[in-house]
Amino acid sequence: MDWLRRNLFGSASSTLLSALMLVAGLWLAYSLIHWLVVDAYWMGTGPAACPDKGALCWPFIRERYYQFFYGFYPMEQRWRIDVGLAAAAALILSFVFGPRTYRRFFFPVASLTYMLGAATLFLGGWGGLEHVPTHRWGGAFLTLVTVVFVFALALPAGILLALGRTSTLPLVRAVCALWIEFWRGVPALVVLFIATIMFPLFVPEGVNFDRLLRALLAMSILMSSYLAEAVRGALASIPSGQHEAAKALGLGFWRRMYLVILPQALSAALPQIASNLLGLLKETTVLLIIGVPDLLGMVQAGASDPAWLSEGALMTGYLFTAFVFWVCCFGLSQYSRHLERRLTAHRHPEPS
Repeated sequence: MDWLRRNLFGSASSTLLSALMLVAGLWLAYSLIHWLVVDAYWMGTGPAACPDKGALCWPFIRERYYQFFYGFYPMEQRWRIDVGLAAAAALILSFVFGPRTYRRFFFPVASLTYMLGAATLFLGGWGGLEHVPTHRWGGAFLTLVTVVFVFALALPAGILLALGRTSTLPLVRAVCALWIEFWRGVPALVVLFIATIMFPLFVPEGVNFDRLLRALLAMSILMSSYLAEAVRGALASIPSGQHEAAKALGLGFWRRMYLVILPQALSAALPQIASNLLGLLKETTVLLIIGVPDLLGMVQAGASDPAWLSEGALMTGYLFTAFVFWVCCFGLSQYSRHLERRLTAHRHPEPS
């Protein structure tokens, strides 16, 4: 009560402003509850379940859920996506709960093996599996593929670019700096348009690269430049004594970086790396502009169906998309904070 009196009701003007804000907040909460819950349609099947075209239509999400997740992937082949995602979940759990030796030495090999196996499983065309071209991929599945593929390529490339930009060799340092600054200064949408529309004009006739692959490589180049700057800043924060101590132990450049410098630098750069990963997850929606139907694209495609064409169905799809992205981003953010606390525990020991 004392805090309320001091901060909210200390004077006549403060009391009036607090009362107005309280009324506005209650009105907003009442309107949102009515819009999201009371006036929304929850039960029924088909477009007839939502007669009011302006109200939220949750049956639209329930009936289109598989399309939002799998895209245009053939229904009888969707088990391949389920198997691939289950294997990915097992790989992530092994990283989280596995011993440190496994995470350091075996996890990178297991990750590379998984990516090659998952790409083969999703594409098919061997062992009796039907070939599913990438233009039939879509939805949340395509969003996950984009994030994993781009980040898996961009992080090692960003580390190498950061090492090159801090190199003592002038030519290597200049080339890496020019590469990073060029790609950081080009809008992502322009790079995607060049990769998907203009690039085929410069290759010989008959040579064709998959459109999705071109878009993923373009996003990987951009993301590697962003990560390179995050890692470079972390490398600059490592005291010179760490380099001198590693040299005194007789470690060469690459062993010095791998065993001493990079573990500390990546720990310091973890918040920025996590921020870039969250940005990458949200920026996958730009694929819709170049005709690659990610989760947002599949929601818009479903709401464009003449049977479901209504403002309520479209708004429900947008809310569903926002909720999915928020849950994913919040989960990644919380895990990155947990990982950061574990990696920096030695810097701030608990008092005895």
